[in-house]
Amino acid sequence: MATRVLFVHGLWIHPRAWDPWLDLFRSAGFAAEAPGWPGDGETVTQTRQQPQRVAGYGVRDIADHFTRIARHGEPPIVIGHSFGGLIAQKLLASGAAQAAVAIDPAPIKGVKALPFAQVWSALPVLRRKANRDRAVMLSRRQFRYRFGNAISREESDQLYDRWAIPGPGRPIFDLTAAKKDPASPVAVDLDDRNRGPLLIIGGGRDHTIPEVVARQAAELYRPGGNTEYRKFDDRGHSLVFDSGWREVAQPVLDWVRTQTA
Repeated sequence: MATRVLFVHGLWIHPRAWDPWLDLFRSAGFAAEAPGWPGDGETVTQTRQQPQRVAGYGVRDIADHFTRIARHGEPPIVIGHSFGGLIAQKLLASGAAQAAVAIDPAPIKGVKALPFAQVWSALPVLRRKANRDRAVMLSRRQFRYRFGNAISREESDQLYDRWAIPGPGRPIFDLTAAKKDPASPVAVDLDDRNRGPLLIIGGGRDHTIPEVVARQAAELYRPGGNTEYRKFDDRGHSLVFDSGWREVAQPVLDWVRTQTA
């Protein structure tokens, strides 16, 4: 039976952005799937036309959604980007996944780094408290700073038109409340000795999740030794769906193969 690989997208990006990865992993013999977050439409257009459908969901809701999917069969290898990387870590820690890859993951509880670029990236949501229960859509200019800063403006605009969707504001508020919330949904069991392997990837030019944030997340799991970290120096937050996606996907596929050999 083919090993399941479950892809989890991040905030503001439609799950169809994983399509090239699905083709790559399926051609390598894996049973790959990329379900949407709760409320996502089948297409980018449908999701944009009904933004209220994605509103109100937080990290706990999204994690529960993917946990149900993961437990419907053999525990998968979970590959997540941005908030999807946070979800991947939660599924791995809970035993719902056999291994995980977290690419430019949203910070888990305990990460102390808070670079200016990350704060600025969150402002479209945090500037209004009412956004906690609303859907928020980035403008092209906002997308350029948060996702497309390491690629050309032309490509950034093309990716925005192709993949950008409204996303719930609540996950951003979950992050900002994590320090004072003992039951924070972004908390993850940091003992990595009794769960499957985890690869965390950071992008050296990422504004939304600066590389130091991804690196600190990996360091929190020490000294268990079941967590690896890798950095892609010249990549921004669009690294999994821009024109250089294969430069990231192939090493991830190679790593996944080593976990299933």
